[in-house]
Amino acid sequence: MEVQELQQMSLQLRRDVVEMVYRTKDGHPSPSFSVADIITALYFSVLHIDPAKPDWEDRDRLVLSKGHSCPVLYAALARRGFFPVEELYTLRYLDSHLQGHPYAPKTKGLDATTGSLGNGVSIGLGMALAARIRKKSYRVYVITGDGELGEGMIWEAAMAASHQKASNLTVFVDNNNYQSGGTVGEISGPYPIDEKWKAFGWNVLSIDGHSIPQILQAVEVAKAVKDRPTAIICKTIKGNGVSFMVGENSWHKRVYTEAEYEQAIKELGGNG
Repeated sequence: MEVQELQQMSLQLRRDVVEMVYRTKDGHPSPSFSVADIITALYFSVLHIDPAKPDWEDRDRLVLSKGHSCPVLYAALARRGFFPVEELYTLRYLDSHLQGHPYAPKTKGLDATTGSLGNGVSIGLGMALAARIRKKSYRVYVITGDGELGEGMIWEAAMAASHQKASNLTVFVDNNNYQSGGTVGEISGPYPIDEKWKAFGWNVLSIDGHSIPQILQAVEVAKAVKDRPTAIICKTIKGNGVSFMVGENSWHKRVYTEAEYEQAIKELGGNG
């Protein structure tokens, strides 16, 4: 896809999230919106994947460490052709394959079960090292939250990845400065995030996480680095795309009223 098409797809994925949360009356909308452009760039431009062969050995891997943002990941998988779009509206149903956090055995296209925060970088590192051992060329991408950086396991994995020179591993940090209980700075304070990753021996890039050209360029830079993993610090906005969600952290997990649903769809370019 061209950049303009990717930008339109990111709006579509956001609309899908609104529809899912409104219809099923559950889910995490604003954390999904802050990573929507990253997910879009990866699934519709970057990742070497084949919906007809979800278990293809040579596919690139994506680990959504901040698993509660899965509504936008499910939307991307559906729009990419892994399963019908209509199945999105079974989000969190008891018998659905689209659970409240990613459960890989149930969902085509998922590479990892996540949701218990802090595990994704370790999982991604294991995949990256497996590629080296098996002489495979696939790359591994992990998306983690900035609040999630309070989990010590992330830094153990960061240290190990640097030591192993896992250059086929790229971590996107969704730096929206919020977590469920308030701002990241108030609760834990991982800043300066970029300097911390550098101190662990990573190649570090800082970008606008809602700029698809910057995301794509950062991925190309990461691919060119051969002696260390890359962390891409993405400055994002929780709820990006819908005016009444921005700056209102209750949308971390909240359901739209009919009026809110209609306004959100309109602001995202739909016909609500």
